[in-house]
Amino acid sequence: MNRWGLIGASTIAREWVIGAIRATGGEVVSVMSTSAERGAAYATENGIGKSVTSVEELVGDPDVDAVYVSTTNELHREQTLAAIRAGKHVLCEKPLAMTLEDAREMVVAAREAGVVLGTNHHLRNAAAHRAMRDAIAEGRIGRPIAARVFHAVYLPPHLQGWRLERPEAGGGVILDITVHDADTLRFVLNDDPAEAVAISHSAGMGKEGVEDGVMGVLRFQSGVIAQFHDAFTTKFAETGFEVHGTEGSLIGRNVMTQKPVGTVTLRNAEGESQLPLDPANLYETALAAFHSAIEGHGQPSATGEDGVWSLATGLAVVKAAATGQAAAIETGL
Repeated sequence: MNRWGLIGASTIAREWVIGAIRATGGEVVSVMSTSAERGAAYATENGIGKSVTSVEELVGDPDVDAVYVSTTNELHREQTLAAIRAGKHVLCEKPLAMTLEDAREMVVAAREAGVVLGTNHHLRNAAAHRAMRDAIAEGRIGRPIAARVFHAVYLPPHLQGWRLERPEAGGGVILDITVHDADTLRFVLNDDPAEAVAISHSAGMGKEGVEDGVMGVLRFQSGVIAQFHDAFTTKFAETGFEVHGTEGSLIGRNVMTQKPVGTVTLRNAEGESQLPLDPANLYETALAAFHSAIEGHGQPSATGEDGVWSLATGLAVVKAAATGQAAAIETGL
């Protein structure tokens, strides 16, 4: 059994990751919060045996094999490196870090230490996106030409906080949501982005210096262009993911979500049909792959390198929106 420590007494851990760890044969044995009171309450509420107040205490615990990092973005690098130095496997929330240099350092450190580093990009685990990837690989829409991602949502009050108030912590919709678009596009298209153009704004939720909406286009190395719309402000929008090719189109609806829901329609010369989907909990799929990787079989569903790619794309979108000019996407990997 793989025994986990949580760095961060977070909502996402409580709602999704703790259950996924347990459902795939692991257990959560410790949680770290800088507030002893919060950590103790969180441990009690979630059936975790131990709460600590420092990263050093958590990663130094011999009962911990792997660590899930879900703190604010500016803390990811130091906390992940501390876990790696202690010989722990790490599943880190996106974005991996605030800079590409830091993200690359995390990947290299894990490789040199011989531990598994994964990025918690949940959407590539969705049955809808895996069905789309397979259909494209099978040639069912011919050569992909263009894609569109609709990922404008409403950020619920209990999650607003730093995402809307603290640019220094990686707040804003681009590093929170656009990075997910980038990873899902890379996964479905089996292609890497090369360039970004974008315009961002604040529609009233983001504090000064924090964007709460963005639209833009990514150009991929193959020539595919992908439009995206991400926001924290749209209470009634529908999410979607489309890929259009020379011989057909794939239309995914309600698929940019943590829940195993949504549909994918294939439209081509033969008409319209639904791709068969086998919905499963996205986080359980991710944790099953991570546990297998720890045991030496395969790799996480999203690797550290995948996290560098999504961060590079997000940072390029930030730059393009700030300068009004196209920004190259380079990882340095």
